[in-house]
Amino acid sequence: MPHRRSAFFISDRTGITAESLGNTLLTQFDGLEFKRETVPFVDTVEKAREVADRICERADSDHLRPLVFTSIVNPEVRQALKVDCVKIVDFFETFIGELEDELGVKATETLGKAHGMNSEEKYDYRIEAVNFSLNHDDGVKLKDLDEADVILVGVSRSGKTPTCLYLALQYGIKAANYPLTPEDLDSPSLPKMLQPYRNKLFGLTIDPSRLHNIRTERRPDSKYASMDNCRFEVNEAESMFRQHGVSFISTTHKSIEEIASTIIHKANLTRRF
Repeated sequence: MPHRRSAFFISDRTGITAESLGNTLLTQFDGLEFKRETVPFVDTVEKAREVADRICERADSDHLRPLVFTSIVNPEVRQALKVDCVKIVDFFETFIGELEDELGVKATETLGKAHGMNSEEKYDYRIEAVNFSLNHDDGVKLKDLDEADVILVGVSRSGKTPTCLYLALQYGIKAANYPLTPEDLDSPSLPKMLQPYRNKLFGLTIDPSRLHNIRTERRPDSKYASMDNCRFEVNEAESMFRQHGVSFISTTHKSIEEIASTIIHKANLTRRF
């Protein structure tokens, strides 16, 4: 097995930006494995020096220079991380200067702008969206569906719940979901409670084999998880979507991020914060 290279994501706040951008870059190097570590809240020179010392110790034990991805605003803190034992990828230093030149305005160097609570109103809206999705999960609560931005429809275990929560948390979108039951699939019509919201429906489908594997982990040796039943439910759900003109996508080979982004694009939804 090839030696794994250490990769550190270092930030003065949560580390989400450094992780996201750094991991995106690392995915382009097939065949290499990385030991990933996130170090958040490095917001003073003293903390940066302590982290730099720790990373240099890792370099000695690995016999390779660790990769360090940083999204630190303060230039003095950034500078304290620049030691010979590491390879720095500094997102702020790389891009801020060019943007300042283009915009003709100096950056404010304010911490926490990307993932902090900069607006209580926007933050409250996001929490409200999460609560809405939790309250309208799996068709448990059908009241107030007129407030939904989108209603995800699909067979059980096709990815509705995690997608709804991701849409709420990341985009502030009020997403409800409704699981298609065997009774729903036996009917030529849309479920009665969904008919008033036809323009808000978006379907999720999944490969029957993948659905069979997921359901088997939950209820092994059951009709619910059987391959024949999974194939039947998926075929009937897709037929329903086509018959009633409901847009749908397959979740089989898509991440939650990809599913959510596709829904936003195809359903013409707008980020709420």
